Amino acid sequence: MFNKILIANRGEIACRVMETAHLMGIKTVAVYSDADRAAKHVAMADEAVHIGASSPAQSYLRGDVIIAAALATGAQAVHPGYGFLSENPDFVDAVTAAGLVFIGPSASAINAMGLKDAAKRLMIKAGVPVVPGYHGENQDDEHLAGAADAIGYPVLIKAVAGGGGKGMRKVMQPAGFAEALESARSEARTAFGNDAVLVEKYVEKPRHIEVQVFGDGTDAVHLFERDCSLQRRHQKVIEEAPAPGMTAEMRAAMGEAAVKAAKAIGYSGAGTIEFIVDASDGLRADRFWFMEMNTRLQVEHPVTEAITGVDLVEWQLRVAAGEPLPKRQQDLTINGHAFEARLYAEDVPKGFLPATGTLTHLKFPTGARADSGVRAGDVISPFYDPMIAKLITHGPTRDVALKQMEQALGATEVAGSVTNLAFLAALTRHPDFAIGDVDTGLIERDLARLTVEPDMPDAVIALAGLAAMGLHIGGAPTTGFSLWQPLSQTVVIGRGDDLIALNVTTRSGNAFTVSFDDRNIDVARHGSDWLIDGAKLTVNLVVFGDKVSVFAGHAWHFDKIDPLERAGGRHGDGNLIEAPMPGLVKSVLVKNGALVKAGDRLAVLEAMKMEHSLTAARDGIVAEVLVIEGAQVEAGAALIRLEAEEAVAA
Repeated sequence: MFNKILIANRGEIACRVMETAHLMGIKTVAVYSDADRAAKHVAMADEAVHIGASSPAQSYLRGDVIIAAALATGAQAVHPGYGFLSENPDFVDAVTAAGLVFIGPSASAINAMGLKDAAKRLMIKAGVPVVPGYHGENQDDEHLAGAADAIGYPVLIKAVAGGGGKGMRKVMQPAGFAEALESARSEARTAFGNDAVLVEKYVEKPRHIEVQVFGDGTDAVHLFERDCSLQRRHQKVIEEAPAPGMTAEMRAAMGEAAVKAAKAIGYSGAGTIEFIVDASDGLRADRFWFMEMNTRLQVEHPVTEAITGVDLVEWQLRVAAGEPLPKRQQDLTINGHAFEARLYAEDVPKGFLPATGTLTHLKFPTGARADSGVRAGDVISPFYDPMIAKLITHGPTRDVALKQMEQALGATEVAGSVTNLAFLAALTRHPDFAIGDVDTGLIERDLARLTVEPDMPDAVIALAGLAAMGLHIGGAPTTGFSLWQPLSQTVVIGRGDDLIALNVTTRSGNAFTVSFDDRNIDVARHGSDWLIDGAKLTVNLVVFGDKVSVFAGHAWHFDKIDPLERAGGRHGDGNLIEAPMPGLVKSVLVKNGALVKAGDRLAVLEAMKMEHSLTAARDGIVAEVLVIEGAQVEAGAALIRLEAEEAVAA
């Protein structure tokens, strides 16, 4: 077994690998960029090596620098995590050429599965069912359009070197094919340096079910399936294992197909065979098709660990060190049910736009596994994926595990950045998801329902007012006695564009009356508990600077408002098109004086390796283009200004 390994990654997966390595008595070496100098994975490691600037291209994608760090620190092997260099065969070759062990599959196995079109031809040869589509080398626009016509709409355009939903576009009618093709190619070129695509039949009621495989280069086993059908923008949101509604016949067929795929390339290490399933008539053994293989550990691997009792990272280390597979197929069984929810810094109402910020408060619940690469005080930067954590629950049945997940999400507290926490909680309560009736279109169909914010209780407003005055911790000067009458003060808090003025009357050191909008709320604190009009409320109040957060099964965030600084508008005159997040201006599509219609694309912003089109909210004339292509901009930066509507009308 290894004495020391280097983890060629960052964040949550680097921390996850270190946890198992340390349990096995293996020392770890972290690598870090400028942005990650104080990161959690750096603090966890036995040693850490700086490898470059914040941009991945200048740090985590520099294979030569990472290998040099491994050699300099005496590491014997390199664990790639996922993302970055984890599926780069040239990096694998370079690692082995340096006399190090790559903790993962061979370069030839990665090559075999790296391009979706070639991988599907290989799977057909191995007897694995493949979805109908065009996977050839002819990339001529007309040829691809003809292939789409032959397959039959709707179709899916996918980057052959893709993953994570990048370079993927659904096309419903022939008229939209050309634009979708151009967009998919552009995104694929940016993300992977390869704009080649394939075209496949789009399954009408698709479920995304994948099988965890593990090989030692000679033999292979499967560790059952995971259902990853809850997706937004082709990226997974909540995963579970096993798949709801799975039959013994279909599980056996999928497992056999997955093992065939792994053995066909002499696979070694952890891998995932992803299948698209037509669930329009339930789960049937003749309705699943190979999509792709991920030749690495997957983000959602904890649900497989939960139901099998297997530490997949430990298996990776043992097999890479030359040991055989720790278990045979007949030794593997399923125990209970597990869910994983991905907690992201993202603005769900704005189309799941990635967000940034400093995590001023972060608390995970007891009773659930939380895999995270950040801590309170850490920064969610624009350079990397904005995942905050993965929450995992495991119970004897699906119903129990799902209820545990709902409770875990309600008890998770995050302040300092917008998140998808409320959205995840709404998903756990969705009636179709509750009964296991899922498909990849569920979120898109019910997005309006899933993004409705719950009504804010009066108690939350009252407690936010107390917290804004510092009265939530006791001992404030305003809690002193008054000779003739209770002491009253006014405080103003803000939430978005809404301002709320509250009058707080101190009845005693820990008892208050909070009044607003003709409502009077009696609030009393007893130790760590709060009584609201005599009823106990479980709540946590967090104040950081001028921000107030109230956590009570849901998170509400407020600003402390200085009345002397309230003058002036908050968001300008509405004629500016602003950057919704930090990013790179990929293209500017209009010039000064151009006439635009509502919905026209004005610019394309690239952030987190995804392209986001910025469109005109109304008809108008471009008064001024304020940015150039290639510029790096911050959130809120003015990009394009339209002439005022009055000027247009004149």
